[in-house]
Amino acid sequence: MSSDIKWKDINVLVTGGASFIGSHLVDRLLELGSHITVVDNLSSGKLANLSACLDRIKFINADLEYITRAELKKIFGDQNKVFHLAAVHGGRGFIATHPADVCSNFAIDHHVFEACLDTNVEKVIFASTACVYPTRLQEEIGSDYKLKEEDSNPFNADGFLSADIEYGWEKLMAEMQMISFMKQYGLKGCPVRFVTAYGPRENETHAIIALIYKALCKMDPFEIWGDGQQERDFTYVKDIVEGTIKSAENISDCTPINLGTGRKYSIIDVVKVICGILNWKPSKFKFDTSKPVGALSRALDPTRAKKLLGWEPQFDLERGLRITIDWYTKTHAIYTKFNDKILLEHHT
Repeated sequence: MSSDIKWKDINVLVTGGASFIGSHLVDRLLELGSHITVVDNLSSGKLANLSACLDRIKFINADLEYITRAELKKIFGDQNKVFHLAAVHGGRGFIATHPADVCSNFAIDHHVFEACLDTNVEKVIFASTACVYPTRLQEEIGSDYKLKEEDSNPFNADGFLSADIEYGWEKLMAEMQMISFMKQYGLKGCPVRFVTAYGPRENETHAIIALIYKALCKMDPFEIWGDGQQERDFTYVKDIVEGTIKSAENISDCTPINLGTGRKYSIIDVVKVICGILNWKPSKFKFDTSKPVGALSRALDPTRAKKLLGWEPQFDLERGLRITIDWYTKTHAIYTKFNDKILLEHHT
């Protein structure tokens, strides 16, 4: 059965649908013929991200942390599937400096799972993160180890679990909530674990856009958080969206799915690629080791996604960066003065 048949004319709710990844997911689901409702409080998402499709979706401005159960039933009542992306989130600078704020996700996730149960939603797909993995597995620069889903297994409640700061712990506990709802009530769903997603519509609290912003400001010396050797698995947003939809089509038993490329790039190497695309480079680099950098070496093993979903990423890093830089330069003013506050706070 092809994707267009699976999604055509069904009702789909996307929480956090005005966000970076959420808005791209909305675009794709519309292409597949779904009827879309978006719930977003616009704390980090933007209506501009949905400007091309606002006349074809139902948009509800609501805060899922404080909403009542009765209100949730009205929103979720006629939905077939739910993609739950709403969260207090950001890049490392944001989540490291807003630990209490990200803990509000405990309430948001519980409300969404409860609403799915109350209204007999067929399936909920939950946006999780690579931050659910133990940091002890990500401490060696140059390691060829790729994080496997079983390295953080919420089905094993009696085993040892660990995660990356408050944001990672909350996402891991949300996966455990999903499993609890499945065990007790039969809720169907799947957590998808994203890793360093990037692309158009992302904001400057995330690594790639922050680095592009600095390069366009012609920051010299160019400041890099940490020593620049920390490694990440960068995944282009369209690959994330396709993997998320395939997870919804194939997984119902809360089996977590990694959506990553399995390839690591150091931050300094990414900066050099960005500068090469922009045909500019600084005279020197400045490394600020006082800033938060997170795990030192992180990449996801995509084996399970390939086996269960038939999913593989289609965008290599340079191709994705070129598209992202083109979008950023066309949609943002040319900056002449660097403002480090936008790397730590959401802004409009």
